[in-house]
Amino acid sequence: MGITTSWFRLFIIIFGLLVLSCQCRNLDMFQDTLGHIKSRTSPEIQAKAAKDVAERLLGKEISKMFIMMLDTDLGPVGKDTFKITKNPLGEIEIRGTSGVAITWGLHHYLKNYCNVHISWDGTQIALPNTLPEVYIKVISNDRFRYYQNVCTVGYSSAWWQWQQWERNIDWMALNGINLALAFTAQEAIWQRLYQELNLTKEEIDEHLGGPAFLPWARMGNIRGFGGPLSSNWHNHTIRLQHQILRRMRDLGIVPVLPAFAGHVPRGFARLFPNANMTKIDPWNKFEDKYCCPYLLEPTDPLFRMIGERFLRMYIDEFGTDHIYNCDTFNENEPSNNELIYLRNVGYSVFSAMNAVDSKAIWLMQAWLFVHDITFWTKSRVRAFLTSVPTGRMLVLDLQSEQFPQYGRLKSYYGQPFIWCMLHNFGGTLGMFGSAQIINQRTFEGRNMNGSTMVGTGLTPEGINQNYVIYELMNEMAYRHAPVDLDNWFESYATRRYGAWNEYAVAAWRHLGRTVYNFIGTQKIRGHYVITRRPSLNISSWIWYDRKNFYSMWNVFLKARYGRGNNTLYRHDVVDITRQALQLMADDIYVTILDCYNKKNITAFRSSANALLELFDDLESILASGSNFLLGTWLAQAKDMAVDEEERRSYEYNARNQITLWGPNGEIRDYANKQWSGVMADYFKPRWELFLKALEKSLVQRTELNLTEINDRIFHEIEQPFTFSTKVYPIETKGDTIDIAMKIISKWFKGESASSSLSSSLKSSSIKTC
Repeated sequence: MGITTSWFRLFIIIFGLLVLSCQCRNLDMFQDTLGHIKSRTSPEIQAKAAKDVAERLLGKEISKMFIMMLDTDLGPVGKDTFKITKNPLGEIEIRGTSGVAITWGLHHYLKNYCNVHISWDGTQIALPNTLPEVYIKVISNDRFRYYQNVCTVGYSSAWWQWQQWERNIDWMALNGINLALAFTAQEAIWQRLYQELNLTKEEIDEHLGGPAFLPWARMGNIRGFGGPLSSNWHNHTIRLQHQILRRMRDLGIVPVLPAFAGHVPRGFARLFPNANMTKIDPWNKFEDKYCCPYLLEPTDPLFRMIGERFLRMYIDEFGTDHIYNCDTFNENEPSNNELIYLRNVGYSVFSAMNAVDSKAIWLMQAWLFVHDITFWTKSRVRAFLTSVPTGRMLVLDLQSEQFPQYGRLKSYYGQPFIWCMLHNFGGTLGMFGSAQIINQRTFEGRNMNGSTMVGTGLTPEGINQNYVIYELMNEMAYRHAPVDLDNWFESYATRRYGAWNEYAVAAWRHLGRTVYNFIGTQKIRGHYVITRRPSLNISSWIWYDRKNFYSMWNVFLKARYGRGNNTLYRHDVVDITRQALQLMADDIYVTILDCYNKKNITAFRSSANALLELFDDLESILASGSNFLLGTWLAQAKDMAVDEEERRSYEYNARNQITLWGPNGEIRDYANKQWSGVMADYFKPRWELFLKALEKSLVQRTELNLTEINDRIFHEIEQPFTFSTKVYPIETKGDTIDIAMKIISKWFKGESASSSLSSSLKSSSIKTC
């Protein structure tokens, strides 16, 4: 009896160990392939880097109240963990498994226990006299928290110098980001390689794009536009990349470096006449001068040689953390749809990495599977992805909040993926977000059968907009269940403005239920009446009630009595007022069209004047906000230059990207910015010219010549704006709240007078048709 019981107990123990072992493998199935993608910096350096972040954020004296220690054994393998306690001396002790984890823990405490808010728009830091008690341990849900889109370095950080990068890297660490794109200076390395291959200066210059257009030159979409790049640019970016990588590595953030995707200058045809190369098709109707580099055939030995030489040179200069990104088919359809070809492309790209770095991981943006879903059938995607050993490719499911592909593609056929929120295109403004989806689908993606999800990520094309939705997304990295969104938006408003305020809370709860609760599949691109080139067929659409938004605007402004001195409140007054006027412009446009079609000249003139007045009010409110100034963007661009020729080139880059986006407006207004200066000298003049032409056709009873109008808009307004050197303010003008109150009293008469736009128009003596 005793022997039988002993054997039974032994069996239970062995069975339990086997089950536990299986569970561990299931929880961390990619440890063998991704386990080395972590910081190799010493614990002492990481802890010191985390303390430095605290000091930059809180000041030297206050930061001494936070004791920051690194403990690699604090949490499970592959999952950053932090533990926060208060010691008998009243100090807050933060232990973490990495520099990132410690810094993330600092932010977690400040945010959730001290009502602190840290954002792209600014910070609100007012600590209590006695630091609150705390005892908490937080374990990340996944291995990675990823940050950046390959386009972000064009739309947001093109002109950043070290001061801006330092703040950005601090923000990454405070939000737990442990994997981030680090693409700076690759053109300097490419130039070295091209020179070694004996390409001429002209051949190099016609290939490398200008500073504001580098992402698309890197992906083979365009070539040469906005260039050439100077030796000053190359030298500066090399120094900057060393600073960026040193700080990221010190904090324990793993940088993702560039690799060879296959795109080469046209000069390769002279150097390698026997190489198998294909001319890439035009992208967005760019003319031949600026489009269509060559794509090396992956099976050609030259592909492997170029890929290896570039990566070796880059690693020799900057070191490596064994993870690389390149995108061969970003909005470029493959010339061959055969499965063997697609398999060879994937195999060749990875082989070039692996030959240089036997631990290489290929990080790939999965945008191609969204952008060209017709081409990328399941069988083609499978051929492409499975050409790389399982676990050696890490896929960014780039727009999981709207067009997730991980379900359609069976968790990327076994390759690990990161659930990403893209959210923004072109760095445009316009309040928008999908809070409910983010609050649910991250958990669904992680828990679905056969899931290979290993992280969450932020992949916006541009930042410095709609911060609230990014704050929510960041929390999905550690939360174990969806949040109560009403309570979450209330807490957000309280932190952001430093205290609970009934009007601010009511406004943000409303925004959370409406503006930030988009659940459709329509493509939101920041294109509205005020930012689009004038025409007779603009279709404006929103997913929430305009009248209720105007009422919310009115309620939000009542918070000025308690929160009026808060800089983030003032920032949001600008943004919400801008949004309200943007919506009103959409409705005025509808009235203008109606009046024009009915040939009601008097009412047409009244509505046209109202729209132009609205542009003036937009310019006024935007000029009062430090984050809404064209002058800042242009000054940053010019500050990168060392001579007048560079200054002119960089200013043209900066102006063109946010307007014409191409020499002839190839993707006009894709990256438009609702900024002071742009509103007055670009958006309004276009509409002024267009409305005058409409009025002339009504008065003279002549047919409207839209071709002539568009030609005039281009030659008289759009193109001259890109070449202009007019200097714009880098300081604000006017008091935000005073200006907002004048605007709302002009355009919105409140609930008692009806919050509909038609009522506002009538009260402003604007005729309706």
